[in-house]
Amino acid sequence: MKYSIQLYIVSIFAAIGGFCFGYDTGVISGVLTMEDFIFTMSGKDFLQPIQTSVITGLLLAGCFVGALFAAPSAETLSRKYTIMIASFIFIIGAAIQTAAKNYGMMVGGRFVAGLGVGSLSMVVPLYQSELSPKEIRGRLISLQQLMITIGIMVAFWVGAGTQYIEGSASWRIPLGIQIAPAAVLLVGAFFLPFSPRWLISKGRNDEALTVLANLHAKGDKAAPAVVAEYEEIIHQIEAEKAVAITSYVELLRGTVRRRLILGVIIQIFQQFTGINSIMYYAPTIFQQAGVGSTASSLIASGVNGVLNVLSTIPAILYIDRLGRRVVMISGAIIMGTAMLLCGIVMGATATITWDPVSESNKVDMSGNRSASYFCIVMVYFFVAGFAYSWGPCGWIYPAEIYPLSVRAKGTSITTAANWLMNFVISLFVPVMLNNITFGTYIFFGCCCMIMAVSVFIFFPETKGRSLEEMDVVFSGRILVFRDKKNNQIPQEFEQTSIHEKEEA
Repeated sequence: MKYSIQLYIVSIFAAIGGFCFGYDTGVISGVLTMEDFIFTMSGKDFLQPIQTSVITGLLLAGCFVGALFAAPSAETLSRKYTIMIASFIFIIGAAIQTAAKNYGMMVGGRFVAGLGVGSLSMVVPLYQSELSPKEIRGRLISLQQLMITIGIMVAFWVGAGTQYIEGSASWRIPLGIQIAPAAVLLVGAFFLPFSPRWLISKGRNDEALTVLANLHAKGDKAAPAVVAEYEEIIHQIEAEKAVAITSYVELLRGTVRRRLILGVIIQIFQQFTGINSIMYYAPTIFQQAGVGSTASSLIASGVNGVLNVLSTIPAILYIDRLGRRVVMISGAIIMGTAMLLCGIVMGATATITWDPVSESNKVDMSGNRSASYFCIVMVYFFVAGFAYSWGPCGWIYPAEIYPLSVRAKGTSITTAANWLMNFVISLFVPVMLNNITFGTYIFFGCCCMIMAVSVFIFFPETKGRSLEEMDVVFSGRILVFRDKKNNQIPQEFEQTSIHEKEEA
């Protein structure tokens, strides 16, 4: 089946929420190294590790709260209106950061922006999953991760360019730019369609059929695929209403409990890859690896951002053919290997000295250029490994596994778990980088290897299955590597992929 261009446009536009998160992640890593920002926030020529941690961490605390509070809004007001509300909140937070005159105002703005980012990170993948045909659901949800990586890349290069501006404009301009995409999303979301599954749950069946037809069959309401999906959704909703499963308690019952546990674990694992710490503190990490000046480390981070974007593209193209399990296992092995090698080489070749002024360890690899380049390349391999695997799958998997009646609630809890772990890691990573230095990379390398084994043992395959078929997927064995039935791609999906290749 050929899908309408409208389906892709809607999914890409909704993913602007991911751009907002990515840009904010990338911009703060550069801003934290700018001299005027440091002096404005601390009155000194350096920031204490705890100050750096709080500036990055308060956004994440806001994201945790925002992800949880987005669930009732998504169920009551709709996925569409929740995207608009979250965009407005993010604009307020970004404006406060841009106008910040002191440390307190900055962290306050970070928290408010986090409320918006957390809500967007929960509702956008949910919205995309409910619009998507099962054959390309992974591809469309991956657009969220692609926009995150584009946001990070743009932020790095904006920071590299504005650092030469005198005064506070060097950091106020990059912080202020993030208001623009959020404003575009706020206004543009008004024209997005409602989720067809949300419409049916509210009894607005005719509207839902129209949306499905427009997105999946260029307006043909009689198309077999549209009719089949429409009837499948109605059947599932009627079955759920018959047993009145709408509360948070339902998340702890039957196969839904298993889905909740796996959804939370995959989000926790995504953070324990160490990816956001690499992105937040990229300039510092490259300086540790021997890149001399602040400007050079920012440029190295910018290259990192470009690689992140390019490496996400294979996931969009092939995630629905390779499957979630293969992608996550291979990505974890690549990331783990890269981090372990980086940590081992840094530990073997670097000179580590204590700086009593900043009260932190300083890593110097300038005496061994080959080792420095090796560590930088390993960071690049790590980022590429994450970008094609755990980056998109961390959003795809939790958004597609829950029944409709508790999908918003389940997705909000798993997303909140992501932000909670992100917050925790953002607090202790600066301390780890300052105290155990190269041991930080070894720690995350070991975590990645544990993740590869865990996915192989516990996570069933979801590719090619409709959202309404997840009850079957998760009714199999807990030790899924023994359950060949639920780890095989459905035959009809294989036939669809073959037809797609023939049409290409």
